[in-house]
Amino acid sequence: QVQLVESGGGLVQPGGSLRLSCAASGSIRSINDMAWYRQAPGKQRELVAAVTSTGITNYIDSVKGRFTISRDSAKNTVFLQMNSLKPEDTAVYYCNAKILARTDWGLRVYWGPGTQVTVSS
Repeated sequence: QVQLVESGGGLVQPGGSLRLSCAASGSIRSINDMAWYRQAPGKQRELVAAVTSTGITNYIDSVKGRFTISRDSAKNTVFLQMNSLKPEDTAVYYCNAKILARTDWGLRVYWGPGTQVTVSS
């Protein structure tokens, strides 16, 4: 019954900011890596940012200096702060996490349903 739910998406003007949140819930023993992906119409899904269980982060080049990924491990939550947004950032953003459930023998990959981010004038 582990699941991820994103929130915080919406419509913003170029140069604006949004903060996405993703909360994992259910019978969780531990969470390994957490990440944000995005997919624009007609495009392949791409990894935007990731954070390990020890706090190491990495970003796709196009968002470096503008986006910040962080996590609150005690609350099983990951965030994506997006500043200086551009129209090309428009996409459905998906939360992703590797989670060990209390009822499982190993890690499994979980996905949220996605949240729409639209950057337009």
